[in-house]
Amino acid sequence: MTDHELEIFERQLRQVKPAPVPECLQARLNQQRPAEQKPVQVLERSRVRVSNFLRLLQWLTPASAAILLTVAVVWRGDQSGRLNSPDAAAPALKADDIKIHQELISSFDAVARLPSGEPVRFRCQTWMDQVAVSDSSRGLFIENRTPRIEVVPIGYETY
Repeated sequence: MTDHELEIFERQLRQVKPAPVPECLQARLNQQRPAEQKPVQVLERSRVRVSNFLRLLQWLTPASAAILLTVAVVWRGDQSGRLNSPDAAAPALKADDIKIHQELISSFDAVARLPSGEPVRFRCQTWMDQVAVSDSSRGLFIENRTPRIEVVPIGYETY
């Protein structure tokens, strides 16, 4: 079905009136309906307790959030003070050789259609990025390889 046909179908469904409930079903539903009872005083007490609890909760929630925020700020300040202290360790890595390499793994073109029906061509490329860092004074060598996908539109919709 196309969008236009769906809209017509929905319009027709909105115009249809629901059928009345059969009398036998209505009678059974009315028989099973519980008789209305007066609320008992115990229910009123529980409502008051719930209401008081909600009022208390209304004040405790922002207060607890403020306390947690204060603790987080104080703790974070304490942690940053430790890092800046003279006892803190020197930087772990001083790179004396850095190599960056990019390798093209695959390349292909794809065609897609815009909502208006216009075709658009895309160039898709898969790359492998590699970064190698070494610190000869400590004998460290760190290498990281990460795949990367580039999708570049080549053809645009013309006006």
